[in-house]
Amino acid sequence: MRHYLDAAVKAACAAGEMLRHNFEKPMQVNQSTKHDIKLEIDVRAQELITQSLLKEFPQHALYGEEGIVGDQASEFQWVVDPLDGTVNYYYGIPHFCVSIALRCQAEIIVGVIFDPIRDELWTAQKGAAPKLNDREFRVSERADLAEAIVSVGLSKTGITIEAGIPLLQTMVHRARKCRLLGSAALDMAYVACGRFDAYIEQGISLWDVAAGWILVETGGGSVEMKPRTDMPDRYSIIASNGVIDLKL
Repeated sequence: MRHYLDAAVKAACAAGEMLRHNFEKPMQVNQSTKHDIKLEIDVRAQELITQSLLKEFPQHALYGEEGIVGDQASEFQWVVDPLDGTVNYYYGIPHFCVSIALRCQAEIIVGVIFDPIRDELWTAQKGAAPKLNDREFRVSERADLAEAIVSVGLSKTGITIEAGIPLLQTMVHRARKCRLLGSAALDMAYVACGRFDAYIEQGISLWDVAAGWILVETGGGSVEMKPRTDMPDRYSIIASNGVIDLKL
């Protein structure tokens, strides 16, 4: 799988460098909704990633936030969020990333998350220890919720926001601290390397968390994802170090 991982790293770093170079510069807004923004640079970043990956693996498919390419029934499918944290990016908040995962027959086998501002690169492949900038890492060992840092995501729809607020209120009282940082992929990466102890979200897309999923699991943690019956292609997720009792 090393050649798949190398290709994902190459694509993520190229897209991340483009995002870093254009950060805090004038941006074209393609779409603006009540709780979200879509930028032209999101599309450009995914096009760069698509060209890089499918040039090397033309039989593969790509499933991304900015569109799909190829036969989605292909044995190999790249799952891509070219800019996770678009609203942060737009407002000049330096907390965003590129997320790329590879699925083989629906199983995630490679994951890469790149934060171009902090120059942090998380990599994982099935059967190997994950790395942050070439250093192996593991999830935290904290088991007591009162000592934990928990990220609670509030998603982009009224339904999921309403579901998330009571959970946030509960965690604010029970955990040491709660965080809402605006990038699901980085939340997953932070759980994987022990900065956070858990990440919980009521409505998330696969491209937001696919790479983080393999990071958390290869780092010794656990991920529970359930499809939402009321929202197509959206999931509820609990990612944690696997030992903490979230009392949910």
